Amino acid sequence: MASGDELSGLLFCEREIMGSEENNNELYKITTSQQAIASCCGAIVTSLLVTPLDVVKIRLQAQSNSFANGKCFVYSNGLMDHVYVCEDGKSKAWYKKPGHFRGMLDAFVKIIKLEGIKSLWSGLPPTLIMAVPSTVIYFTSYDQLSEVLISKLGKDSDYIPVLAGSISRLGSLTVVSPLELIRTKMQSRQLSYKQLHICINNTLAKDGWLSLWRGWGPTALRDVPFSAMYWYHYEHIKKRLYKTFDVHEPTFMISFTSGAAAGSIAATVTLPFDVVKTHKQTEIWEYEILNLSQKKSTSTWTVMKTIVAEHGFTGLFAGIVPRLIKVAPACAIMISTYEYGKSFFHKLNKQKIYKAINSQSS
Repeated sequence: MASGDELSGLLFCEREIMGSEENNNELYKITTSQQAIASCCGAIVTSLLVTPLDVVKIRLQAQSNSFANGKCFVYSNGLMDHVYVCEDGKSKAWYKKPGHFRGMLDAFVKIIKLEGIKSLWSGLPPTLIMAVPSTVIYFTSYDQLSEVLISKLGKDSDYIPVLAGSISRLGSLTVVSPLELIRTKMQSRQLSYKQLHICINNTLAKDGWLSLWRGWGPTALRDVPFSAMYWYHYEHIKKRLYKTFDVHEPTFMISFTSGAAAGSIAATVTLPFDVVKTHKQTEIWEYEILNLSQKKSTSTWTVMKTIVAEHGFTGLFAGIVPRLIKVAPACAIMISTYEYGKSFFHKLNKQKIYKAINSQSS
């Protein structure tokens, strides 16, 4: 049986719980570990649903233009872009399997029928080792930074999603970049862990510690502006939909719609940086794998001018349709799953508080 003071405190807490929405959010606030679990689940769901689109795209590319040994292509699991280095011609790698596809739908059907449904997730497991931690750091950091910035700038400041999105993306990219470099080295050279250790030590001795972040620049130049624009538009579209449907919490459809729209806007605006990033990343790794003396790094502006000179201004927006087909659903699935996970933990925390009050007051 609770004492008089304890019961008074619990009744006061109960009145607070029945109070304003802001009080409720503070009382039922989800923990950092719960945010991490929600983002981890979102990352896995997103990769499972989006990866088949990119696998089919790569198989169609390989059919029309076979991948030569040492050449690189970009593989996306919906969370991150990864550089894949083509193996020798005798290799039976998944992207070199023969196929006579007449289009995307035909490729889906034939791959499932002839190779089994598992083939739609070819190449996924090694990339998840980097993509899942990166996504957990990114989304958890965004929420944590947003809370800090709200306390400083106020909840209605337009700077919050821009600053939180930029900083969190920069942080996750910096942490994971060396791991992605190691993964690419292992995949391209078929190295054992001992050989990999020797290879990394030799690279550090020759080029220094900064060599572990090779390719970081062009990736940051695309991902940081993308993140700033994505979160800015996501938060604004979500608030508008709140008013339209007269709700105070993000439903699955509101999160899904806001994520798809925000992702599409950010992907379109940052597409020139994506074209440059793909060009520079593949060039870096082709020089690395073929053991060629690497040329002095070309600036982003120079690469853009070269693309415009060769293909016109539209060359900077090459591949906009495939990019939107990939980015829009990936953003929608990730944010809606993440928000659903946070909502689940929010309700769970609420139930725990009510259970504690009921058990103490009885």
